[in-house]
Amino acid sequence: MSNRMWGGRFAEGPDAIMEEINASIGFDKKLYAQDIRGSKAHAKMLAEQGIIGADDAAAIDRGLDTILSEIESGAFVFKRSLEDIHMNIEARLAELIGPSAGRLHTARSRNDQVAVDIRLWVRDTLDQLDTQFEELMEALATRALDHAATVMPGFTHLQSAQPVTFGHHLLAYVEMFARDRSRFADARARLNECPLGAAALAGTSFPIARETTAALLGFDRPTANSLDSVADRDFALEALAAASIAAVHLSRFAEEIVIWTSAQFGFVKLSDKFTTGSSIMPQKRNPDAAELVRAKTGRISGSFNALLMVMKGLPLTYQKDMQEDKEQIFDALESLSLSLAAMTGMVRDLTPNEARMKKAAGSGFATATDLADWCVRTLGIPFREAHHVTGRIVAIAAERDITLDKVPLADLQAVHAGITEDVYSVLSVAKSVASRTSYGGTAPKNVRAQAKRWIARLAKERAKKA
Repeated sequence: MSNRMWGGRFAEGPDAIMEEINASIGFDKKLYAQDIRGSKAHAKMLAEQGIIGADDAAAIDRGLDTILSEIESGAFVFKRSLEDIHMNIEARLAELIGPSAGRLHTARSRNDQVAVDIRLWVRDTLDQLDTQFEELMEALATRALDHAATVMPGFTHLQSAQPVTFGHHLLAYVEMFARDRSRFADARARLNECPLGAAALAGTSFPIARETTAALLGFDRPTANSLDSVADRDFALEALAAASIAAVHLSRFAEEIVIWTSAQFGFVKLSDKFTTGSSIMPQKRNPDAAELVRAKTGRISGSFNALLMVMKGLPLTYQKDMQEDKEQIFDALESLSLSLAAMTGMVRDLTPNEARMKKAAGSGFATATDLADWCVRTLGIPFREAHHVTGRIVAIAAERDITLDKVPLADLQAVHAGITEDVYSVLSVAKSVASRTSYGGTAPKNVRAQAKRWIARLAKERAKKA
């Protein structure tokens, strides 16, 4: 049978293959709440403009409320023959209230209907993600405050470079996630225009009030061009681009957790809540949550690239290709949400091995730069000369397999006669990190100040939302 929603143009039903490729109800039913919200606003505006009667508008509103309850209770029957969420809801509305349901689609097309639905869904999801970023950043800042003076090695090229603190390391990710939040905030601001009322592509001859529907749906304003309104998916691409960058940040941290929890490093431990065992090796504790966060990056960035390719060759305006946007948007942003939740849980759960990290921080001659800096400050020699002096001392320590603070003073003076016993004051890892007092440096007092600043800022933002 033909889809009765199409009216008189089609006498026959679609081929089975056509139905298979065309139907989207399997995934776009996620938009039910947004579709109903948009329809209620549209009906209210139509009534206020005298385009439909008040009785019809009231019946539509009641019917949509009933449908919302049915969907949320699981009683609603989604029909694949009706293709998508819009027609499923409209058909059920007709069953509930009769001919009045047919007035809902006045001055509207599925093109502007889906455009407003997906904008609403993305906006709702970005608001949820913002809260999740806040929670992760607060967890990181809180742990950073607890470990402002916990020494660990800082790495370049994954080789020990200079001592830092664990708190300082955690705050680096707070900065990254803060930038992610700002990208999503920018994306939200740009998407917050309402395409409803653009109709199929050219607008409508009915005396609609697009400012009314925009306000009812919480948009800043209506979109300015009817063609762009139905053809645009920039807002989705921008959200997925921001999600891809955020996923990379999560993946980098996840990789560090994987490394840190290994037996070779042993810097941190995750509890049974975020690890799994092996089917054959009883000693194993695998950081699977971190590994899966790392893996989600491929899905999220893949969705961004997939939607880019969908949109790259489309002439104005709406094309059926754009049906492919939803699965990418849903999967990417839901994957990011899950990754944020998992990472927040791991941050709260992990237990640092402070002794192990401190010991590692002193390996690899990590205070060599402190020695060179001391030579510049105390001996007044150029840094390049100090670099060579330090390199010769490191060679002595390496040959004897001892740390720099264990090299006898006589051997230091054999390299440069001006070196005094005061040099040992900078060669311990604790004194090294304490000396890094420049703004943004790893000194514990800096870390405490930055952690407290973030905790206070996040609390203020949370209070403002409430």
